[in-house]
Amino acid sequence: MGGVMLLFFSLLAVLFTVLVITLRQPMRAALSLVGLMVSLAAIYACLGAHVVAIFQVLIYVGAVMVFMVYTIMLLDDRDTSYRQVFSRLALPAAAVASLVAAALWLLLGSLPSVPVPAEGGGVSFTFSAFSVAFMRHYWFHFELATVLLLVGIIAAWAAIKEGSNG
Repeated sequence: MGGVMLLFFSLLAVLFTVLVITLRQPMRAALSLVGLMVSLAAIYACLGAHVVAIFQVLIYVGAVMVFMVYTIMLLDDRDTSYRQVFSRLALPAAAVASLVAAALWLLLGSLPSVPVPAEGGGVSFTFSAFSVAFMRHYWFHFELATVLLLVGIIAAWAAIKEGSNG
């Protein structure tokens, strides 16, 4: 059952990713991004990384997306470039993405397989051990990246406001 759920949320994440890239209206793209982030949280939960899933929902869906929605609400609604549903570059982008996916598929198929260590020999990886190590050693880096992303969003907003005034 867990594999079916993992596959379902993976396909859902891919669908939302395509919508984020192809939709022209900022609010629809932002809502698709919310769907993508919730799908990623569900994938993390299916894999047993519940701490990461909770952070995904609390930080990205809860805080960052609310900030993005407020920023989108400040956009000029008289701009006619948002009236198209999809970008005119959607078809060429889909063709290039298909070529890249096919090349990666061929590349991964030609790589030699890595032997899996036997039981008791080698280091086993679990998502719960990763979650503990992440919270113990890398929480500051994660929070710093969040602050830097926020600064980048504010700088982009300031640059857009300055460009529209001048």
